[in-house]
Amino acid sequence: MTSQPTHPSGGRPTLLRAAGAAYFPIAFVARFPFAMMVVGTLTLVVSARGSIALGGLNSAVVGLGSALIGPLLGAAADRIGQRPVILLSGVVTSLSLIAMSWVAFSSLPDLAVLAVGFVIGASSPQIGPLSRSRLVHLILTRLPSGRRAKSLNATMGYESAADETAFVFGPVVVGALATTMTAAAPMIGAAVLTLVFVTAFALHPTARVSAPAHDEPVTQAPARELRSLRVLVIVAGALGVGLFFGTVLTSLTAFLSEVGRGDSAGLVYGIMGVGSTILALGISLFPEGFSLRWRWLAFSSLMLAAMLAFGLAGGLTGVAAAMAVAGIGIGPTVVTLYSLAAERSPQGRSATVMTMLGSATIVGQSLASAITGGIAERIGAQGAMWLPTAAAALVVLTALVNAFARRTPGATEGVVTGQDQEVQDEAAALVERPVEHL
Repeated sequence: MTSQPTHPSGGRPTLLRAAGAAYFPIAFVARFPFAMMVVGTLTLVVSARGSIALGGLNSAVVGLGSALIGPLLGAAADRIGQRPVILLSGVVTSLSLIAMSWVAFSSLPDLAVLAVGFVIGASSPQIGPLSRSRLVHLILTRLPSGRRAKSLNATMGYESAADETAFVFGPVVVGALATTMTAAAPMIGAAVLTLVFVTAFALHPTARVSAPAHDEPVTQAPARELRSLRVLVIVAGALGVGLFFGTVLTSLTAFLSEVGRGDSAGLVYGIMGVGSTILALGISLFPEGFSLRWRWLAFSSLMLAAMLAFGLAGGLTGVAAAMAVAGIGIGPTVVTLYSLAAERSPQGRSATVMTMLGSATIVGQSLASAITGGIAERIGAQGAMWLPTAAAALVVLTALVNAFARRTPGATEGVVTGQDQEVQDEAAALVERPVEHL
């Protein structure tokens, strides 16, 4: 029988004590540069080069860089620890953001702009996925087994709410800086935030907790397990979520611009964030019989219904109502995706899987922003407002695949990096049968 974890202070162990009071505000603010970079580079390039097409293409290139390199950064964090990976990527990101502020207004060819955009996406540290990996590790090693299930649910809810807030209000910050200062201000602001808060996140003591021990070999499941249906269907769902964010924000902006209310885009978009945040934080209150696969299907279906209403809405009131309903659906959906990712991460590859989801989300947002902007220019905002319906339909489709596809025999159900088999099995049981541990 394993001993119960204890806290050095001798008090009742909690995740807040295990992580430290400063951890959560640092990790929260450190997410904003990642959420700002797609819209920020789009705004900058359009302003500097006068080409919406180039701006959209650059956003897509940013997403491509994140898709190709982001999972490799996660794999490196699994193998050598988060601290060196985040420190290096944070410095490169800051320098590339500053470089973009200069290159966009320079006489260099458009290819140079695209090259810097790729580096921005490729080097960006995905704080949300890496934070989840740290906190899941702390829950399974520092908290009593009887409280881990609820802590996992609550933590996934909080982390998703934090991501939602960053993705909803990151573009608002970009707009505020670009309109009150210069088009380069969002890039410079993101660079400063990266240097300060991403560095603080890297240096925080929790980075040592999730790092592999140097005197023990790193135990990792084969890389082929990352390509299993059980993992890829979650990544596809995250891609759909990214497409949803990008199509909604861009089509909403186009619609409000057409009706002369373009300055209210951030406010109306923020309506979705209210319900999303509340539901994400309240995910731990859902009944245990409401399993993850059915949550994904139920709340993604609500997203789809809201986007059908969004496409049919002819006025601001209808659009605002659709956004409110969409928020109720998107928050629990994101929480569920990351909860499933925690459950299904192959042993020793938690950070890899989490960054795969983060990369898929930013790729979806980048591509959707570029495509939706082009469609809105060619056929008008009303046509572009049906693209969020397609994005929501993809999330529903992946939920159906997840709900009814057969489980892969022998799939590893590890949740955190570097745990021995006993803890791995316990982690799987906590997610699959939480009621037995309460």
